[in-house]
Amino acid sequence: MNPRRIAANFRTLDLGDVPHSRSGKNKKIVSMILKDLIQLKEGAALRVPLTELGNTKENVRSALNRATRGAKLNVATATDENYLYVWNVIKPA
Repeated sequence: MNPRRIAANFRTLDLGDVPHSRSGKNKKIVSMILKDLIQLKEGAALRVPLTELGNTKENVRSALNRATRGAKLNVATATDENYLYVWNVIKPA
């Protein structure tokens, strides 16, 4: 083993200081949708204006899909020219 130490290319830090969650560009809108979904009554849907998404509807739907799978929520989505619709899927009894 070489006793000479080679300078590191990057800074180091304690593992406790490393963020352990993904904070993507869709996090704010997805968090807002999830919060509203949890409070949504059965048989209702959220209507989110596409202009408020901050990204393409495809990217937001993908991020929402990842988040709902992680939270073990069963949701469906649909879109038209102006809105993204999101609702909880009710499992038959």
